[in-house]
Amino acid sequence: MEQKISSTKNTIALIAICLATLMFSLEISSVPVILPTLEKVLKANLRDMQWIMNIYTIGCTTVLMAAGTLADRYGRKRILIITLILFGISSLACGLAQNITFLVISRFFQGVSGGAMLICQVATLSHQFQEGKERSRAFSIWGIILGVGLGFGPIIGGSIIALLSWEWVFLIHFPIAILAVALVYGYVDESKDSHAKKIDIWGMITLSAAIFGLIYFITQGPDLGFTSPIALGSIIVAAISFILFIWVEKTNEYPMFDFSVFKIRDFSGAIMGSIGMNFSFWPFIIYLPIYFQTYLGYDVVSVGLSLLAYTLPTLIIPPFAEYFSVRYRSGIVIPFGLFILGLGFILMRYGMIADNPSWVTMLPGSLMAGIGLGFTNTPVTNTTTGSVSSNRAGMASGIDMSARMIALSINIALMGFILVEGIYSYLNAAFAGSLNKTALHTIAEKVAAGNFSSLNQDFPELNILDSSGSVLHAALAHGFEMVLLYGGIGVWILALLSYMLFNPGKAQKNL
Repeated sequence: MEQKISSTKNTIALIAICLATLMFSLEISSVPVILPTLEKVLKANLRDMQWIMNIYTIGCTTVLMAAGTLADRYGRKRILIITLILFGISSLACGLAQNITFLVISRFFQGVSGGAMLICQVATLSHQFQEGKERSRAFSIWGIILGVGLGFGPIIGGSIIALLSWEWVFLIHFPIAILAVALVYGYVDESKDSHAKKIDIWGMITLSAAIFGLIYFITQGPDLGFTSPIALGSIIVAAISFILFIWVEKTNEYPMFDFSVFKIRDFSGAIMGSIGMNFSFWPFIIYLPIYFQTYLGYDVVSVGLSLLAYTLPTLIIPPFAEYFSVRYRSGIVIPFGLFILGLGFILMRYGMIADNPSWVTMLPGSLMAGIGLGFTNTPVTNTTTGSVSSNRAGMASGIDMSARMIALSINIALMGFILVEGIYSYLNAAFAGSLNKTALHTIAEKVAAGNFSSLNQDFPELNILDSSGSVLHAALAHGFEMVLLYGGIGVWILALLSYMLFNPGKAQKNL
């Protein structure tokens, strides 16, 4: 009887934790679908849309390493409940936002609470499920739900906005968070670690300042001028903060990052995989809806359906990746996955320049990119934690997650910059002498954001120069070609670096 009660309690506890991970993953994959709508409703530009996504990942990165320490010291159940409440409140604030500034601020707190919530989930699962078979089953279900949130997020976001409104993509998390809090409070066991380390406050501050300064420079630089005092100040702050971060971590008795783990080749090779996945796949999901909606003219539900080819393989492929990792080693599978991911981006580029581009011409590349990510993701997680001693597994996992979030934040900004510059270069060639460079850059930013509606009003001369809009659409396609080349070639370089780190002897012979 007691065993049955315990089993029921653990089942409900698992449901509560899975609700939390579903909310976290949906906020990554469902929000990109509504960005074109936010651009129209809240009068946002491309930089605003970048910040809506970027600030969430910056918030996550800020607390990732500290959240585990807080949970160990003050109680994993207690911190999980607090983060769930904060996530629900910040999601409510996002849904009630009437302007971009308030939405971006709310997204930051949503990211902070979401990142802490993610770390607490893992710690809580580890304590709640300690028997081998039950533990394996719990983590498998948790991983599946995380994959479902990421994989089906686009169609879920598209369906919500079609049936209700964009606000409900955020508001839906408020009642889910309340339900999760009630279940966690009633069914999750409390646990602490009496030997918990101190929080690395200065490490958190310096790392966050470095990331924020770099992203601000990339995102706002074109508007401010890369040589302007504010832009130069932001990159100087980023550089100084990063140097201070390294110094803090090397002198701190309880550092967030133990840099000695990078001497382990398997760990460093796997981290290249972490960076590679977030170098191209996840940042591009921010911009792909713009292509489907603005260039191909799809409605929001069709956009969500089209994105399924991009995201679903990430849910289906991991079991095969695990099998091949055992048979051929992660040192082969991770670089192979990155290579396939890069190949997917090159194929998507050819799908965009086809005679009649559509979701069909994009399908092979989208599937290939998703398959590549599926082959990379799980082996990376297993290798980063498995290549170090068990007492450093938590720290290794934290570095892995931080590498992913940092790469994601930086490349959201870089892809936006490349997209605008690609559009600008095309327009500059097409309208040379007809429009000044400032006007062309403004037009390029509006085109990149999918904001064609206000162009003819703001620039009446475009009615004469491009009455059919064909040049503007061609410019948008050219910008996306540049982004796909960047993503594909960049991931191939990281695949080579990963292979060389995993297989130093073989790499030297091949070279």
